[in-house]
Amino acid sequence: MKMNLITQIFIAFLLAIILGIIFNESISVIAPLGDLFLRLIKFIIAPLILSTLVVGVSSTGDPKQLGRIGLKTISYYLLTTAVAIIIGLGVAFLLSPGKGVDVSVSDDTAEVADQQQQSVVDTFLNIIPENPFDALASGNILQIIFFALFIGLAITFVGEKAQPVYRFFDAFAEVMYKITAIIMYVAPIGILGLVAPVIGEYGLSVLLPLLKVILAAVIACILHAVLVYSSAVKIYGKISPLSFFKGISPAALVAFSTASSAGTLPVTLKNTQENLCVPNKISSFVLPLGATINMDGTAIYQGTAVVFIAQFYGLDLSFIQLLTVVVTTVLASIGTAGVPGAGLIMLTMVLSSVNMPVEGIALIAGVDRILDMFRTTLNVVGDASATVVVAGSEKELRVDEPLKDS
Repeated sequence: MKMNLITQIFIAFLLAIILGIIFNESISVIAPLGDLFLRLIKFIIAPLILSTLVVGVSSTGDPKQLGRIGLKTISYYLLTTAVAIIIGLGVAFLLSPGKGVDVSVSDDTAEVADQQQQSVVDTFLNIIPENPFDALASGNILQIIFFALFIGLAITFVGEKAQPVYRFFDAFAEVMYKITAIIMYVAPIGILGLVAPVIGEYGLSVLLPLLKVILAAVIACILHAVLVYSSAVKIYGKISPLSFFKGISPAALVAFSTASSAGTLPVTLKNTQENLCVPNKISSFVLPLGATINMDGTAIYQGTAVVFIAQFYGLDLSFIQLLTVVVTTVLASIGTAGVPGAGLIMLTMVLSSVNMPVEGIALIAGVDRILDMFRTTLNVVGDASATVVVAGSEKELRVDEPLKDS
C-alpha cells in the first residue's frame, strides 16, 4: 500500500533516530543528503512566493465587485492570522521548548542573526525593494512579497488587458506547485540526512524539547479558539460560544482525523448552514476563500517552531525579528495554502526572513503529522467562525434557529 508523504517522513525520522544511536558521530557521512534537500527547498522559495502570491492577490477579482463581504472576509482572516502568530509566539516563549539543549550553530549564522537589531521604521522601509530583481536574486523574502503584492493588485486594477500577465503567473504557479511536489518526494531522504547526524552527535536529549513544541502548539490553538473565535461569534453573530463549537464539532473531528481543510470543506459547509444558521450565499463564498488564505493554525505552528528553533540553536530573537515573523506569516498565508507541504515550505520562508537556521525544520518535520492535526482543526473552526461573523455583520443569520441566543 502506498504511504502518504507525512507517513514516509515520520518513518524516516524514526529511522534517523535509530541510525544516529547505532552509528553515533560516524553517521555524519549521510549529512549531504540533508544539505541536498535544504538546497532544493531554498531553490524554490523565491519563484514560489512570487508566482503564488501574485495569483492569490489578483484572483480575488475586481475590487469594486468584491464588495463588503469579500473585504470583511479577507480582513477577518488576516487579522486572526496575525493574532494567532502572536499567541503562538507568546505561548512558546512561556514554555521555552528549545531551551536545555546545547546545539552549536555556525558563527556566520549567529553573526547574521545579531545584525537584526534595527528600528521598526527601517524594517518597514527595507520591505520596499530598490531593485525587485535583486530581491529575487538575494532571496529577500519580505521584498519579494511586497513585489508580488503590487503585481497582483496592479493586475486586478488594470483588468482585462492584464489577463495575459495573470495567466502567465497562474501557469508559472502551477509549474512551481509541480516542482515543489517533486522536491517533497525527497523530503524523507532529506529528513534522514538532517536528523541522523544531529542524533549521532548530541544523543536523544535533542528530542525531548519536541514534546514541549507539541504542548505549546496545542495550548496556543486552544487559547486562540477560546479567546478569539468565541469573542467573534458572540459579538458579531450573537451566538453563544458553546453553541458555536457544538455546531461545528463534526467538521472539526473530520479535520482532526484527515488533517485536510479541503477534504473537510463539504462537512464544514453543511455544519455552518444547518447548525450555525449561515445562509448558503455567504458560506459558499467565505469557506472556500478560507481554505485558500486562512491559516491560523499554521500561523501558531510557525510561531512555536520559530521560537523552538531559535532557542534550540541558542539564538536570541529581537523585537524586529519577531515583528518580521508576524508580517511574513500573515502575508505568506495568502499564497502558500495550496502548496504541497505548505507548513514546511512556509516555515522555511519565515526562517529565511529572519536569517534563522533552516536546518531546524528537520526536527519539526518529525512531529509534523501530530501538529498538522491540530492546526488543520483550528483552520476549519476559524473558517466557520468567519462565516458567522460575516453573516452576522450583514444581518444574514437566520433568527429562527435554536442555536441562536434569545
